[in-house]
Amino acid sequence: MSLSNRVGAVTKPVTGVVKSAAKPLKRAGRRMVLGALDARNRQRLRSAPPRDGKQIRILLLHANGMGGTVRTVFNLAGHLARTHDVEVVSIVKENAEPFFPIPPGVRVRYLEDRVAKPKGLLSRFPSRLIPKEEAAYHWFTLRTDIKLARYIRSRREGVLIGTRPGLNLVTALLASPEVVTVGQEHMNLTTHQPSVRSQIVRRYGKLDALVTLTETDLRSYEAKLQDRPGVLAQIPNAVTPLTGGVSPLTDKTAVTVGRLTWQKGHDMLIRAWVHVAERHPDWTMRIIGAGKRREKLEASIEKHGLVGKVILEGAMKEVGPELAKASMFVLSSRHEGMPMVILEAMSKGLPVVSFDCPTGPAELITHGHDGLVIDFKKIVPLAEGICTLIEDQDMRAKLGAHALETAAGYDMEIIGNRWETFLTSLLQRG
Repeated sequence: MSLSNRVGAVTKPVTGVVKSAAKPLKRAGRRMVLGALDARNRQRLRSAPPRDGKQIRILLLHANGMGGTVRTVFNLAGHLARTHDVEVVSIVKENAEPFFPIPPGVRVRYLEDRVAKPKGLLSRFPSRLIPKEEAAYHWFTLRTDIKLARYIRSRREGVLIGTRPGLNLVTALLASPEVVTVGQEHMNLTTHQPSVRSQIVRRYGKLDALVTLTETDLRSYEAKLQDRPGVLAQIPNAVTPLTGGVSPLTDKTAVTVGRLTWQKGHDMLIRAWVHVAERHPDWTMRIIGAGKRREKLEASIEKHGLVGKVILEGAMKEVGPELAKASMFVLSSRHEGMPMVILEAMSKGLPVVSFDCPTGPAELITHGHDGLVIDFKKIVPLAEGICTLIEDQDMRAKLGAHALETAAGYDMEIIGNRWETFLTSLLQRG
């Protein structure tokens, strides 16, 4: 055996020993840090005043981005700001201006401004606080870890609300006992990766409360959590007030709104429209939204001969007037939390045709009353549902009228009062 081979043969076992030895050291280091945090929390608790909810801070990944979570967080923050001191704490700032208007009375704080300032050395290192399989992991770095940890540990009072698993987990780990901690689930438990679910099951019990959007997801958490938060509750998002009037349901147009991602299932919608176009070539499907799958969707539209029949409109800040031009709304998502866009469409008097994806559509839509719920991922039944509403104007009008009534039940005044009641009861628990 050559010298280099002998050295290599020795090095590999040594490297393995070093790596295996490092794991217990890391675990020991983690235990020491957590023990120090617990000791510090106990010290703070002895001199802490009674907890109160005057100050509300909401942790959000990127407040200047677009998407349902950002829109609904701003909507809730605006309502709570009537009676509370409310600040949205954005982990990063990657766009110079907010996509959605910031509500009156709401402040926005950015922990890391990636527009005005260079990222710096620490931004080259991956996050150690956020689970690697968390969907937004690539947004986080060692720099955001430090800024987020400092911010959470600086809080001495009020309510701190997380809006995604990574932020909820960090809040549960680092928040001081003087702070009321609330985790929000904007998607659903089953969509998270196994390693993320594992941490959720172990750590969410340190939160004071967890709020899901749907009853289905609430039951999932009740069944899976080993150590439950003090309160488990279900509060849906409120429908966002939109500009524009109610649709007359006369245009030969269907519409959907959502980011051009795999989750939203636009590829399945395009395949369904092949069947629709065969029976109703004068109808058009408009897809409003932007995203990384645009080129693939354009290729699919061309492949299926649907150019001019399925139109990718791009992102729009004001979707209300566009919804009001359509005669029905279609949702083809593979999974959702609680698809607010269904309620937004209903608020314009649009009947909805939607896959029964996990979770949300079946809780928002009453089949045959304000929309049609289609078996999940069934392309031809989705097309049949669309054609049913195209061909039956009376049904379209009836479902649209009921859709308006359904949307009214999710008005911000109603949902906002549920949040106020929830927060009051949470504080009364001590």
